[in-house]
Amino acid sequence: MSKFQSKAIKDAKSIFIVSSGNFLEMYDFAVYGFYASFIAQVFFPSNSQFASIMMSFAAFGAGFLMRPVGAILLGAYMDKHGRRKGLLLTLVLMAVGTLTIAFCPGYEKIGIFAPLIILLGRLLQGFSAGAELGGASVYLSEIAPNNKKGFYVSWQSASQQVATIVAGIFGVVLHYCLGDLVVSEWGWRIPFIFGCLVVPFLFFIRRSLEETPEFKARVHQAPKKLREMIGNMVENWQIVVLGSLFVMMTTVSFYFITAYTPTFVSKVLEFSRLDSFIVTAIIGLSNLFWLPVMGALSDKIGRKPILITMTLLNLITAYPVMYFLAHHISFTNLVIVELWLSFIYGSYNGAMVVALSEIMPIQVKTLGFSLSYSIAVAIFGGFTPAVSTYLIHITDNAAMPGIWLSIAALGSLFATLMFFRKNRV
Repeated sequence: MSKFQSKAIKDAKSIFIVSSGNFLEMYDFAVYGFYASFIAQVFFPSNSQFASIMMSFAAFGAGFLMRPVGAILLGAYMDKHGRRKGLLLTLVLMAVGTLTIAFCPGYEKIGIFAPLIILLGRLLQGFSAGAELGGASVYLSEIAPNNKKGFYVSWQSASQQVATIVAGIFGVVLHYCLGDLVVSEWGWRIPFIFGCLVVPFLFFIRRSLEETPEFKARVHQAPKKLREMIGNMVENWQIVVLGSLFVMMTTVSFYFITAYTPTFVSKVLEFSRLDSFIVTAIIGLSNLFWLPVMGALSDKIGRKPILITMTLLNLITAYPVMYFLAHHISFTNLVIVELWLSFIYGSYNGAMVVALSEIMPIQVKTLGFSLSYSIAVAIFGGFTPAVSTYLIHITDNAAMPGIWLSIAALGSLFATLMFFRKNRV
């Protein structure tokens, strides 16, 4: 076996191991979004279905508010102590948050403590996720050959699509085997328990990760104190702000077409729960295809053409396609619209994630990446299900989430143009 083949196999193994943690992160988030209406009934009971679901989505979004905190503390930890140790820590924290949600008694049994415990579980998940994605992306970027960074890093996001597919298939099987009534009462806990069961395996394989050569080479040059790292970020605050806008379209699009889709399809368009999970699984497959393809294409033609083209497409088409769906409701049209949004998301994200890792100051790359991404998710993406639900409620217009998608595209287009003007990507 040649040296080149040996490195390729080693890198493929590292990509799988690193991405496995991202799988768990997104699986847990997706499952909560998928079963938000059932979680609302169990932990956030109300005379108003709208109020109940809004409280459930608010708890979902609150977890994202912890991501910037996790990005700062865990991101700094990774920049100081290494990517490997940090990725093990985030995995443990994510598992604890998932266990909390899976086994929490309902409101009828413990009263107000039930929603508080669910909120605590979401906060723990959000805290760990604050650096998980950034740590994984930076790790893959640092082990990748210069001409394949986009392709390597795209698998971080691709693993999240595998999680969406698994969660969607899980939903199809549960609803087919148990029925809506049983799933709404207790069956929704099964996917969370499954997430807990895979943690020991993921922790075991992550322990075999080696530290990246790039980190080893500059470990003595990195800031040693959290205060110094945060000071470096303050000096580069413009990069963090633009980085958050850069991520805006990715995070809003992703949480719309994955976490919010089951609720939108079943509650707004009035399809069956089974239909909603089938669509979600299809979208996961579409995302899984476009992410590595467009990541590899960005290595060939550059990040700029893809980033600008996709933000413009989302800006121009998001509301029209949602309007079309709202006024021509059919399963076929639903799949077509979701696949279009998936194409835009997968193409943009395939180029964006690696570009974000390339613009961050090298001494605090994980912290900078994680903080920018976490702020975007906390402010924009995490509350996309709640924002979409509210916009539809006050306007009685099922197409209104398209406006939110277009606003996100405008923010990311602005950031893209600014970064290229400064020749940062």
